[in-house]
Amino acid sequence: MKYLVMVQGTQADYDAMRGKGSEHSPAWSEQEIQTMYAFMSAVNDDLSETGEMLDGQGLAEPAKIRHVSRGADGKAVITDGPYSETKELLCGYWVLECESLERVTEIAERIAQCPQPAGAPEYPVVIRPILDGAGDI
Repeated sequence: MKYLVMVQGTQADYDAMRGKGSEHSPAWSEQEIQTMYAFMSAVNDDLSETGEMLDGQGLAEPAKIRHVSRGADGKAVITDGPYSETKELLCGYWVLECESLERVTEIAERIAQCPQPAGAPEYPVVIRPILDGAGDI
């Protein structure tokens, strides 16, 4: 079965990783950033070795998001980020092919152990099965 494993964050978290802390998220040091990247690289390498990783990416900060929706008149309404009304957003993901929900849960538990500065917000790692077709709904 294929699974989408997601990690979340906010614009304040991205700012903190650039050294601009706030009441929401403390500033990260360069060493903390490097430790986090090394941890995530090790996870990715291990998942590649087992053949479970199909794709995985970090995503740009919320300030670079663009929403396209349909207005009441049927025309496109385009809104650029950041969105102060939005809380956590998807900040990275893995597409994994695992034998079971238990296995992908083990992987998510490992991802949840990613090192970060003391006082940084904790977000859940979200697991979503990927449907194989419309018949799976």
